Amino acid sequence: MNLMDFLAAAPEMTLLGLICVVMIADLFIEDERRVHTFWLSMISLAITAAVLQATSPDTRVVIFDGSYVSDSLSQVLKLGAVLFVALAFLYARDYLRANDLNKGEFYLLGLFGLLGMMIMMSANSLLTMYLGLETLSLSLYALVAFDRNNVTSAESAMKFFVLGAIASGALLYGISWIYGVTGSIQFHEIYAAISADPSLNNLPLWFGLAFLIVGIAFKFGGVPFHMWLPDVYQGARTPVTLYLASAPKLAALALTLRILVDGLGGLHETWGTMIMVVAVLSLLVGNLVAIAQTNIKRMLGYSTIGHVGFILLAIFCGTAEGNAAALFYTLTYVVAAAGAFGVIVLMSRSGYDVELLTDFNGLNARSPWFALMMMFLMFSMAGVPPFIGFFAKLNVISAVLAAGFPGLAVLMVLVTVIGAFYYLKVIWFMYFEEAEDKAVLQASTDTRLVLSLNSVAVLALGIVPGWLLALCIDVLS
Repeated sequence: MNLMDFLAAAPEMTLLGLICVVMIADLFIEDERRVHTFWLSMISLAITAAVLQATSPDTRVVIFDGSYVSDSLSQVLKLGAVLFVALAFLYARDYLRANDLNKGEFYLLGLFGLLGMMIMMSANSLLTMYLGLETLSLSLYALVAFDRNNVTSAESAMKFFVLGAIASGALLYGISWIYGVTGSIQFHEIYAAISADPSLNNLPLWFGLAFLIVGIAFKFGGVPFHMWLPDVYQGARTPVTLYLASAPKLAALALTLRILVDGLGGLHETWGTMIMVVAVLSLLVGNLVAIAQTNIKRMLGYSTIGHVGFILLAIFCGTAEGNAAALFYTLTYVVAAAGAFGVIVLMSRSGYDVELLTDFNGLNARSPWFALMMMFLMFSMAGVPPFIGFFAKLNVISAVLAAGFPGLAVLMVLVTVIGAFYYLKVIWFMYFEEAEDKAVLQASTDTRLVLSLNSVAVLALGIVPGWLLALCIDVLS
């Protein structure tokens, strides 16, 4: 190893060092001054983003004996993850303070989760990917159980942990089979081995691949490995749900692209069928079951499953256009999801969490501006033009049509129409039902400003979507 090796991995090493600083500093910060931990965490994120920009490579760099890769895709995903973790911290700050949950553990676990995401995004071997995944997963398990006095959160965390452990075991078992067949755990060597010897494409490799698909589908929340997602979204405190719904989705995309495209791209005909089945089931179950939900977090959880179906169908295409559409869809969905859960956090207050759809009754009378912002976010998720969600869905449908699957394109259009129903229900409650709760929304000025910018972004990106799509195509070319 030389200096260039360490320079390429400087963002992760910087973040790890800053986590240690925040952890030690938090020991000496009194509870009533816990906001200092928040600002230290935000400064750490800013420094990490600056190091990411400063060390951005001109070309693809593979270091640490082929275990780590720094390229355009990893840079975009890491910057996105840093941004959305920062948003989660900002939106959570007032909520944690109002509910006597303002502890340093929330920010530290969030930073450790970010470290795991960044490792996953630069993984060039199955082992590195697994280490990053476990770093993220263990942080998320603890975050869900963050409120130790909340029985529902503890139950959700236990369910998340048990099912997550099973999925991680399946992934590790699949890795062992892939290694046994190909003799390598590095993605480029696996790809080369399969290309050089077609006889490897047989039952043992398919067996290992099936277990990898199980792990990937679980981390994404795809059907039939989705059981944890609605329960965890509902049971976790809202700021934790916000964190779960945003940045980790970028890490799940990195997990899928690195393993299936970079490592097992030569087996597209084999894993494509498996991914298609998971994607179609996710589209149907996610959108149909969401209609019956009365809990807003649970509804958004099932809607997430539906959106995962779109992302996986884009990857199923096996084309550069499909992969770019998957990246574009994930980025735009995370923007909308962060904003939607941000509004839910904003509406909550001390001793009162927004849980039901009816809690949105008369929001327009209480706060016309944030009712408008929530409407923007719901329209984007529903795929209504000119919001960015429309173009995200359109790009996936175009990629599927170009790959020669018109039936899947028709299915996506139909489930989009179904999905619009439950998003429009939220808008109905905000504008056409009488307010039961007359309390004024309370939040700091910076939170209101950033949440407003977050919400307006889904419209602004929809008006000028070309640059983001061009970026997605460029980083995957």
